[in-house]
Amino acid sequence: MDKPPDNGFLIAMKMVAGKWKIDILCALSAAPRRFGRLRHSIPDISEKMLAQQLREMEADGLVKRQAYPGLPAKVVYSLTESGAALCAGAEGLCRWSEQFMSPAQA
Repeated sequence: MDKPPDNGFLIAMKMVAGKWKIDILCALSAAPRRFGRLRHSIPDISEKMLAQQLREMEADGLVKRQAYPGLPAKVVYSLTESGAALCAGAEGLCRWSEQFMSPAQA
């Protein structure tokens, strides 16, 4: 049986699947951040998980990793145009949940 093609919504959901990707998107939407600063802005994430999620998001074209030469090495993460657009779309879902979900459902 042929699998139906993915629609745009399903593709977007696959790109942010994972416990921490939305948190990372939100943190980077405020400003580009170095790894340590990003780690501190999401207190419950482990360094290993943050690194893994950032690699996946970079591979998906949502996050840009900019390495600067020097000692110690400086790496800054920021949203790509695609990542910023996805973040803007997620804001609509947040507004929807605020309007239609009761506190007991949250």
